[in-house]
Formats: sequence, C-alpha cells, structure tokens
Amino acid sequence: MSDTTQDGGVATSARPSVDDGLSPAELAARYGLSVSGARPGLAEYIRQLWGRRHFILAFSQAKLTAQYSQAKLGQLWQVVTPLLNAGVYYLIFGVIIGTSRGMSHSVYIPFLVTGVFVFTFTQSSVMAGVRAISGNLGLVRALHFPRASLPISFALQQLQQLLFSMVVLAGIAVAFGSFPSPSWLLVVPALVLQFLFNAGLAMIVARMGAKTPDLAQLMPFIMRTWMYASGVMFSIPVMLKDKPAWIADLLQYNPAALYMDLIRFALIDGYGSQNLPSHVWFAALAWSVAIGIGGFVYFWKAEERYGRG
Repeated sequence: MSDTTQDGGVATSARPSVDDGLSPAELAARYGLSVSGARPGLAEYIRQLWGRRHFILAFSQAKLTAQYSQAKLGQLWQVVTPLLNAGVYYLIFGVIIGTSRGMSHSVYIPFLVTGVFVFTFTQSSVMAGVRAISGNLGLVRALHFPRASLPISFALQQLQQLLFSMVVLAGIAVAFGSFPSPSWLLVVPALVLQFLFNAGLAMIVARMGAKTPDLAQLMPFIMRTWMYASGVMFSIPVMLKDKPAWIADLLQYNPAALYMDLIRFALIDGYGSQNLPSHVWFAALAWSVAIGIGGFVYFWKAEERYGRG
C-alpha cells in the first residue's frame, strides 16, 4: 500500500501480516516450534527410551568394564567383594553373635551368601542411581536423550554384576548339599522382579539426587539400616519369634527381604516354604510394579529440569 505526501513523495506502509494478533503459543503452533528441552508425553518418552535401548546396554557394559579396569584382579572383584563381605558377616554374626540359630551349618552359609549377593544388587543400584544425573552432568548437558536411560543403565550394570556372582553362589549351594533342581528356575522371575524394583528405585533417588546432591552422602547410612532390617544375616521369623508378630511381618514384607527369600527358597534345599511370608510372590510383584512404574513416572515428570541450574 502507498500514499502520496504533500511534497509529491510516495510513502509506503507495511502490509498487514497474517501473524498479527497471534499469541506466542499460537505462533509456535503455526510454525511447528516447540520449547527446547520440553518434556515429551509419557507414551512418546517410552518410545524414545526404547529407541535408546542399545545405548543403555552399551553404557552399562562400559561402566562395568571400567569399574575394575585399574585393579589387577579386574572383573574378579565383582565376585571377590561380596564373598569377602559374606566372610566377615559369617565371622561376626554367624560365629560370634550366633544368628545362625534355627539353621544347620549347611543351610546357613549359602543362606548368608545369597543374602549378601542379592542385597548388594539393590544396594549398588540405589547408590549408583543417586548419582546418575548429578555425576553425569557433562553427558546430560551435551546430548539430548531420555534421562531415564542413565539410572536404568546403572541398574542393568548391577544386574550383570550379580549374574557373575550367581555362578559362584550356585557353586556354594552345591558344595553345601543343594543340588540343581527345577526350583532353581524360580531364580529367573525373582531376579526380573528385583531388577524392575531396583530400576524404579534408582530413578526415584536419581531425581532426588539431581536436586539434592548431598543425598549421596546420606544414602550409605540408609542402606546399612535397610540391610540390618532385611534379614541378610539372620532368619527374621526365628530371631523375632518372641516379639510381636507385626514386627516380623513388617520386616519380612519389605522388598529386599522378599527377593532374598525367594532366591534362597529356589536355591537352598533346607530353606523351605515355612520360612516365607504368605503370598510372597504376589507381594514381590506388587513391589516391583508399584516402584518400577511409580519411579519411572516420578522421574519423567522432572525430565526437563535435569542438568539445568
């Protein structure tokens, strides 16, 4: 458009734009723009996470390899460390304190080693998870990927480490009279449930640790308390038989105790169903679903805040 001025010149005016009057949100929608780093929908997030499955596996394997790369015994420490812990616990709790009461020598030693190995799986997953974001800020800020990949990868790393230990655990069970049987197959679903629980718990503490890095300093005390309350070194119903029944029930139905008892029941001939709480498989499944799904959603809700600030 143009108009003639008094001195004979021509003045032009801008043509009205189709964008005039649109809000920033409407403009973004019109041109297909989105907020950088915005949290995707839950279904899209799951799809993105599945697309990074190869990265998750490779990252966990690389972390596992690097963990003992400076040690002369290398990957053997994956087995030696929990075995040394089991030896110390046997000396203190089994011999000196006498927490093996109610169990024969051939049952108590595989009972103890199983407890140490299985609880270490959860403990290490949580300890790695709490630093999953805060300890990898360079990676989080440099690349765009679903942040849940990190705590899941750390939980997967600990599962791979446990699988190495399970070979030794099977040898100890055989050495003390528990030979392979169909019940050993129950180890597989028990470990799957525990992995889902551990991954969900790792995502919960990863979000908390991203906001409060000091949580990593507090977590060892929390895990140590949890270990002593989960019957790693003793049979809960035997040790608490003189206490109110609700105390033993509370400790037996805590998830760490459930997964340990399921694997003990599967591997150890002398550890029968009378040592397990009622509906043990349902309780283990409920914990896995609640913490696995709940932890994933809880972590996803803060996706756009990781690595910022």
